[in-house]
Amino acid sequence: MEHDARGTSLTRRAVLGLMAAAAAGGGGRAGAAAPILERAIPSSGEKVPTVGLGTWRTFDVGTAAADRAPLADVLRRFVELGGRVIDSSPMYGTAETVVGDLAPQVCVADRLFLATKVWTSGREAGVAQMEQSLRRLRARRLDLMQIHNLLDWRIHLRTLREWKAAGRIRYLGVTHYTSSAYDELERVLRAEPVDFVQVNYSLGERDAEQRILPLAHDRGVAVLVNRPFSEGGLFQRVRGRALPAEARPLGCQSWAQVFLRWILGHPAVTCVIPATSRVEHLVDNMQAGVGEPVDAAARDRLAALVSGA
Repeated sequence: MEHDARGTSLTRRAVLGLMAAAAAGGGGRAGAAAPILERAIPSSGEKVPTVGLGTWRTFDVGTAAADRAPLADVLRRFVELGGRVIDSSPMYGTAETVVGDLAPQVCVADRLFLATKVWTSGREAGVAQMEQSLRRLRARRLDLMQIHNLLDWRIHLRTLREWKAAGRIRYLGVTHYTSSAYDELERVLRAEPVDFVQVNYSLGERDAEQRILPLAHDRGVAVLVNRPFSEGGLFQRVRGRALPAEARPLGCQSWAQVFLRWILGHPAVTCVIPATSRVEHLVDNMQAGVGEPVDAAARDRLAALVSGA
């Protein structure tokens, strides 16, 4: 969950222009980019790309063609660049419906890894909401259903296990977007076998690395990362500052890639899900997943670049 709130400085546009020019100079079509690094879901071994797509705010639009056309372009480019994981929620307004309507225009439905959430109280209400998500996303089954913000998690977890056994979902998980809930989240991860946990984690919000990420790694739980830009706060921190030359040998051509590659350098992280409604930002974000992840020493250097901004 991350609203795309980065700036549009001349430096950033220039960087993206150079990236596009380099791709064109390689003689391939726009979609023929280097492959995105994949990581395995511990509970199954299935691999997914390390950079996905969030839909909070950005996909909450109406039916007007002018509103939806840019999002169709984002989805199309996302798939061209090797993206699969799309994360949504009933609490994101029309986002599920927009994804469900647009996805068939850009790819075969089975190409995507669709993740959404249940966010209500009570078994019957939870079942009704999940059925609604299936309809909105136009899916016969969902790849991942998560209990949003741990709301009524004991009740919903029983339902999710039933749905998984019946083949209606492939994976189940729990989520939260604030570190104030980490005590309860840790208790759930220790007590219950789940496939995924989704948490906020960034250079602006590092609490997850103290307990949640090591625990997920030890328990064999895949990690989705939301709020990778700290709700735009990281872009505010570096606004007007050119990307230091030291970032380029670490595989970063923009500040967004600094933020994302730092996250992906953590071995517990499976996939990061920045949201955007702009193709140029999507391309930039996806590039962060190209090449081998940075090691611990390089992560420290990237963090120092941001702290010095």
